[in-house]
Amino acid sequence: MFALRRNSIVTIQRIFPIAAAVRYGSSTTATGAYGTHNTPVASNETLSREDNKLLDQVIRVDHAGELGANRIYKGQHFILRVTNPRVAPTIQHMWDQEKYHLSIFNKYCTEHNVRPTVLRPLWDVAGFALGVGSALLGTRAAMACTEAVETVIGDHYNNQIRETAHLEDKHPEFSKLREKLAELRDDELGHLNAAVDDWEAQKAPAHGLFTNAIKLGCKTAIWLCKRF
Repeated sequence: MFALRRNSIVTIQRIFPIAAAVRYGSSTTATGAYGTHNTPVASNETLSREDNKLLDQVIRVDHAGELGANRIYKGQHFILRVTNPRVAPTIQHMWDQEKYHLSIFNKYCTEHNVRPTVLRPLWDVAGFALGVGSALLGTRAAMACTEAVETVIGDHYNNQIRETAHLEDKHPEFSKLREKLAELRDDELGHLNAAVDDWEAQKAPAHGLFTNAIKLGCKTAIWLCKRF
């Protein structure tokens, strides 16, 4: 029985490095997307049900968001590479960063057994449609779309960084997660600044109405992905 229990614990530690280290309170090597560290963990440290739910939501929502961002930039690039080749490299750069972001959350989903949102097929279609639609309205409209999306996402990442601050006390590896959230937030805000400062996003027709509608859509998507 002891051997079976020990093997079960080792298996869990390999699959879920952070959660296993916290729950089983052993001196363990935590590996994976957050890096590798040998850190002793006190035996009374646990993740509460609320903390587990929070971590699950963070990974699932951000995975969905980066998927949607990839589809938006893919749609914009599909149109703007033809209608305005001058802006295409900027769109490609933003898209490449979103591909990197998505790869991070793909790893997190696998390593922490997080179920992606069931709304993923919808975000595939909606993101690409928003990218194509905004680009068809012109470069400024496409950049206004970027401004709106990245404003919401920047705030969203800031909220997550605050909400997960207490997790650093559970295990040092959680600081790696928060550092990664800050890194991705800075990338998103870089997209926002480029859209506004370099490509005149705020001169897009019906700028206020257009961006507010997109912001509402993004906030609704975040709300849905937390639950589904």
